[in-house]
Amino acid sequence: MLRLPRFRAQSPETIEEVVAALAQPGARLVAGGTDILPNLKHRLDAPPVLVSLRRVSALRSLERDDAAGVLRIGAGVTLTELASDAPVRELFPSLAQAAGIVASPLIRNMGTIGGNVNLDTRCRYVNQTQFWRSAIGGCLKSEGDVCHVVPGGRNCVAAMSSDCVPVLISLDARIVLAGPGGQRELPIGDYFHADGTRHTKREDGEVTTALLVPLPTGPRRTHYAKWTVRKSIDFPLVSVALRIDLAAERPDAAIEDVKVVVGVLGAKPREVTRLTEVLGRPLSDPEVPDLVADRVHKQCKPLENVPYEAAYRRQMIRVHTRRAIRAMQ
Repeated sequence: MLRLPRFRAQSPETIEEVVAALAQPGARLVAGGTDILPNLKHRLDAPPVLVSLRRVSALRSLERDDAAGVLRIGAGVTLTELASDAPVRELFPSLAQAAGIVASPLIRNMGTIGGNVNLDTRCRYVNQTQFWRSAIGGCLKSEGDVCHVVPGGRNCVAAMSSDCVPVLISLDARIVLAGPGGQRELPIGDYFHADGTRHTKREDGEVTTALLVPLPTGPRRTHYAKWTVRKSIDFPLVSVALRIDLAAERPDAAIEDVKVVVGVLGAKPREVTRLTEVLGRPLSDPEVPDLVADRVHKQCKPLENVPYEAAYRRQMIRVHTRRAIRAMQ
């Protein structure tokens, strides 16, 4: 049996109280606990105090702000609430889809969108018991100074396995944080580093308070696809989020813009570039799925950081990209 280490717990009721509690040395946040608690059992961290967000009602809002042109999603909204919300399903079907296939119903009932955005990176060499890790001398992310994925590498390449992050990037979302210096926001695509040991730009003492997703201004299609071995529980082994903006609300409408974001490559998702060859083509063009899938395959090269061979996972990115676009046609 894996036991939790000893720690103190605090349950503030306001964002200001959360920020104050995080000023304690070594304090860590816990929302649904679906990520941090298993990591504590594996002794990947041992904070002296956990600051719970469960009582902070200000983080639980989910509302459309037409004046600002955004959907404001509180960081404490659960994945189940996000997946089942009617406006989210209508305006951002790929986001509802991604939130609705995270792990299992029990995990989605507890896990929050803020937790999914700040999900720790994962690697086949670190997400193991402390006993297992000691047998290989640890790694850059835990107890050691060697990367077993990229021997000689100086940066940790543990993978970002969040389902919602690639979708939020594809939708041009912004993340809002509150900390000792006040509130700030930035594009969520700029929130992540390529180093898996500390892969976000969250500063000490900060807490994610909301995600701002711009409301669509014209016809579009969105989709999220991931490959896992099992239909539930598993983290994605590859994932792809797509957004296609159209000139009109018709199957034969011309493509005006394409955004493709691929996850589970490294510590941050990758936005695919140079997709101009499909612009101006009708979405119904049978060549579009292959053109986009080939470009994604060319630019995205997984590492041996999660189970299954990197070469096979790379092929699965092509397959699921092609299937996703066909589902939108």
